[in-house]
Amino acid sequence: MRRSERSITQVAGDFVMSSFAGVSVITNGKHCTTSAIDVDTDSGYHLLVVKNYSRTIQEMPNEEVIKSGSFMVGGHKWGIWFYPNGDDATCADFISLYLYRDGDDDDMEETVEVMFQFSFVDQVEYRKSMHIRPTETSNFPSKYPFGGISKFVRRDALERSANLKGDCFTIRCDIMVCNTHDSDGTLSTIDEHFDYLLQNKVGADVTFEVCGETFAAHRCVLAARSKVFMAQLFGPMTDGTTSSVIQIKDMEAKVFAALLRFIYTDSFPEMEKDNNMEEEGEDEEEGQEEDGQDEDVMWLQDLLVAADRYDLRRLKFLCEKQLSEHINVGLVAPTLALAEKHHCHRLKEACFKFIQVQSPKCLGEVMATDGWEHIISAHPSVLNELLAKLVLSNQKMDKKRKR
Repeated sequence: MRRSERSITQVAGDFVMSSFAGVSVITNGKHCTTSAIDVDTDSGYHLLVVKNYSRTIQEMPNEEVIKSGSFMVGGHKWGIWFYPNGDDATCADFISLYLYRDGDDDDMEETVEVMFQFSFVDQVEYRKSMHIRPTETSNFPSKYPFGGISKFVRRDALERSANLKGDCFTIRCDIMVCNTHDSDGTLSTIDEHFDYLLQNKVGADVTFEVCGETFAAHRCVLAARSKVFMAQLFGPMTDGTTSSVIQIKDMEAKVFAALLRFIYTDSFPEMEKDNNMEEEGEDEEEGQEEDGQDEDVMWLQDLLVAADRYDLRRLKFLCEKQLSEHINVGLVAPTLALAEKHHCHRLKEACFKFIQVQSPKCLGEVMATDGWEHIISAHPSVLNELLAKLVLSNQKMDKKRKR
């Protein structure tokens, strides 16, 4: 095998060293070929290219896996398990992805601690080491040497997204083997340092009150990250005091907490879950899952509004991207209204694309929702845009039929 080449990728203003560990290509539904490169550093990435996606999902039933060949990162052999139709019945509408430790690894008896991240190759925001580091450390023992995501992405969301191009998409798996000694000192921990300041309130000089909860923060950090905070905290209308409490209205406390976490760590914040909810019976699991998805969408919507309010463009972009993957018949209208109100071009285009491919029956269901009535009354220009796109789409289809 060839020795890995180090590449430098520019991501959101930072330069991140990354080691390429080869590529695996899935073709003709099942066959997978791997071209591996030995990576002698503790972190690297491997690409999984899925060609002929439509044929793959047709030929591979639920729970069936396609395994990549082995590749080397951090002195250990790894592979990727790809389940086109989910790894069990509960995730049959999803793609499942797992990282596994190859059984031929010379140190298989030793447990290895790893941080890893699956993303689409175009999701450059996940290539920073700080997006891998906040994830939980996974142990890969000899008995159960694998870990991953059973619900990586819904297939219908993938099919509507820009990640699927020409019936093909590419997954990037970033791996970071956790050594006790960071000998070369190349791994940045600045996000951890700033998170420590936020959590421990060291040197905090401003306090916010949101829905009865107080949050201590640092004026200089907020101002450096947000022009809105810069104007609010250091603009000509401020009095320069540090003792006053700033009231934040029209925002939930958990959303403001997530906003602060992003400001300090530049990592997409996770939604706070309610740990006090009583467990329900197995018969209600499906309903709970749908409720959980709706809760996730509402939280993403609120976070997008907050990001727009404080001009955090990257956070707004990440919210748009995630909301684009949660569009359905019941949510497309309110999502479209949100996109129009907050000038989210990508999210609006995703809504348009979803509507354009729906059957007449589904379109009728969309137009019967309260959200659609709101669009008619509050955003009539959106209907004109949608109509123009539908006309153009029909014209293209007519030309194809004539050929």
